[in-house]
This record gives sequence, structure tokens and C-alpha cells, in this order.
Amino acid sequence: MLLSAVITEAEEGGFVALNPETGTTTQGESLEEAMENLKEATSLYLQEFPMKIQTPPVLTTFEVSHA
Repeated sequence: MLLSAVITEAEEGGFVALNPETGTTTQGESLEEAMENLKEATSLYLQEFPMKIQTPPVLTTFEVSHA
């Protein structure tokens, strides 16, 4: 199953990882650790709450101006 990951730097250090399709969120000291933790958390979530994704997610970026 192909899922999305959104990784951001945490203010206190390390990284926060989010899977938007399931809402699972975790963290890690490194990018690699955050991704591994997200895979594990999402896998455990899907064992309890199975879901079927019909189409792959679309991920894009956009820019907004701020005053």
C-alpha cells in the first residue's frame, strides 16, 4: 500500500512524521528514525482499522504570500 508522509523539523529538535491518510503521527531524532517510527505506527493503526485506498494520493506544494 502506497501512503504519504509529511516530515517536519520539530522545534525541540528531531523530526515529526505524519501520515495524512490515517492521521498517525510520530517522531524521531533523525529523519530515518521518524520514517521507521511512522511505518510502524501506521502499520499498527491499519491492523486495528483496515482501510482501502482506491487511488494513490496526490502530493503537491503551493506558495502563499504573507504580509
